[in-house]
Amino acid sequence: MFENAFMEAASKLHPAVPVLLYVPLTVGLLGWGLYAGRTTVGASVLFIPLGLLTWILMEYCVHRFFFHWEGKGPLTRRVHEIAHGYHHKYPDDAQRLVMPLIVTVPLSSLIGGLLWLVGHPVQMLPYFVGIVWGYVTYDTLHWATHHRTPRTAWGKALRAHHMAHHFATPDRNFGISNRWMDTLMGSGGRASKRSGKDASGEHARGTGARPGVKV
Repeated sequence: MFENAFMEAASKLHPAVPVLLYVPLTVGLLGWGLYAGRTTVGASVLFIPLGLLTWILMEYCVHRFFFHWEGKGPLTRRVHEIAHGYHHKYPDDAQRLVMPLIVTVPLSSLIGGLLWLVGHPVQMLPYFVGIVWGYVTYDTLHWATHHRTPRTAWGKALRAHHMAHHFATPDRNFGISNRWMDTLMGSGGRASKRSGKDASGEHARGTGARPGVKV
């Protein structure tokens, strides 16, 4: 993916790392906030779910409007290739199914810093924790969707939803941790907005690299 050895290594991550890194950090942050009186149980019960919902909206918007935006020049196409195009070409590269730390550490720091500047830690601290938990859930589900056989009806439906995005309708089914955002935004379903040729275009080139994928 990269000619630079550092960037190549930094773009890969074991799928357990987000859970092992961010869950203890955020649980510790929330525990500290409750112990030190920076937030309350009541505020946490309200604002952690709001943070989760915020992540779901972020996940959908980033996937649809940034990851699938190719632009018109070589620079924007290269950005697309790095950010998401590679994943569509090689959807079973297990080392690139979760966001690398080179992306998530700066992004989480930026979001946390902005919320700190907003003030109101009683609300913003659990809100930030909810956003991070939403991200960890998304990354874990994305990995499992590609590398685990679902055992529940919900899991099978979620996997079919995401595999349809990969191999049939890359211009639809942008929700990864959920399907209801696509229902809400009118972007779900198995019928592509594009012609059959366009819908299979770039992404069809990755269909050869799909060992183990069971829709």
